[in-house]
Amino acid sequence: MIERLTNKIKLKNSSTVKGVGDDAAVLDFSNKQIVITTDLLTEGVHFNLMYTPLKHLGYKSIVVNLSDVVAMNATPKQVTVSLAISSKFSVEAIEELYEGIYLACEKYDVDLIGGDTTSSLTGLTISVTAIGEANKEDLAYRSGAKKTDLICITGDLGGAYMGLQLLERENEVFKGNNLIKPQLSGHDYILARQLKPEARLDIIAIFKELKIKPTAMIDISDGLSSEIKHICKESHSGAKIYEDKILLDNDTKNMALEFNINPLVTALNGGEDYELLFTIPVTDYEKVRNHPDITVIGHIADESEGTVLVTNAGSEIELTAQGWNPLK
Repeated sequence: MIERLTNKIKLKNSSTVKGVGDDAAVLDFSNKQIVITTDLLTEGVHFNLMYTPLKHLGYKSIVVNLSDVVAMNATPKQVTVSLAISSKFSVEAIEELYEGIYLACEKYDVDLIGGDTTSSLTGLTISVTAIGEANKEDLAYRSGAKKTDLICITGDLGGAYMGLQLLERENEVFKGNNLIKPQLSGHDYILARQLKPEARLDIIAIFKELKIKPTAMIDISDGLSSEIKHICKESHSGAKIYEDKILLDNDTKNMALEFNINPLVTALNGGEDYELLFTIPVTDYEKVRNHPDITVIGHIADESEGTVLVTNAGSEIELTAQGWNPLK
């Protein structure tokens, strides 16, 4: 199976000296700083195969790791993939999973350089490690935000969460009566946000083009509230985020209302959007003011002011981290 999964690998990055086929991969990064991150996806906890195509799952398993590399203002270069597989999966099913893995590697120009496979008694577990590089002076940590820095996000939020709610609802209907066809038509955007997210690698090039260096950055995997609180905790600061500045897609809004959910909640607590949340000096405002991919949603404040949402009515509400908790 391993030979079938790896015989088409072609290395693209000069830093990859040796990929699969030996006891370990060999990398040469010269004077670059190395960024390494690992993510674990477990069947029944992170994904439901009743409505998650294996090809999409393979793609997503790579992207969520690349997003963490990008959140350091680094460029991903290599990944390793390890699988624990139960007997219910055929080799052809795992090949379908790998089609998505290879598609993501091709799109983001990263090399698959190794991994491991083992058996599982309970289902499918995927572990991906991503490796990236950056110049030392370009790296962005969570701890660098300063008072008066602007808080920015890329893209819109909440779509992945509402895509998940739609899939869960239709799955419950299907389990009750498998003759009823799932009602998913017209919701391609939020479904793609959940099943096939993208890492914002394009933003790294935009930063260079605009001559911007984020003072702090994180990817939005657990909801906006959780992520801004991470930055504030590490930066010993507070934050003010303005309700009317947070972007939501119309499909996200409409689906939230259909579920009787406040659309703002999907952005604050939904997660899995894999957009970037970052801070920049206020002097860079003109550089991002009219950029179509970047929205200023607030500013960093003194730690004593807390981490608050300023509502459209002008009141301030302390943000709480209600996003994804894998241990609950």
